[in-house]
Amino acid sequence: MATDFSSGMSDNDPNPVNASAAGSPGPGIYDDAAGTAQQSSSKLREELANLKSDLDALMAHASTLTDRELGEARDRIMAKFSSMRQSAKGMAAEAGKQINHGVDLTSEYVKERPLQSVAIATGVGLVLGAVLRRH
Repeated sequence: MATDFSSGMSDNDPNPVNASAAGSPGPGIYDDAAGTAQQSSSKLREELANLKSDLDALMAHASTLTDRELGEARDRIMAKFSSMRQSAKGMAAEAGKQINHGVDLTSEYVKERPLQSVAIATGVGLVLGAVLRRH
């Protein structure tokens, strides 16, 4: 009895976040990044759900499959797992790029507006101090 355990998974398509030529963020750059991250996360969750259903189906039919069919099913599932792993690595790399971009933008802002940066840091410190004192 041959059972198809494929779920139609495809490779993850990276969608880099674009910045303007001047190096400053364009309008909605953080919204674009959040949307891209949500799409990638949703796709990874869907792939994980498909892998789980494939594993459940394999476990339900494992006793009726031949060694060859079990080996083929294992190979397909391992290929899907590998694809998911690559997708997760791609998401992590993209998140690292976005974090580095945010750090660079923050550094530029602090260099261009040092007094404003000190005022903002002082305000954040006062708010955090007040919140922590209440607890």
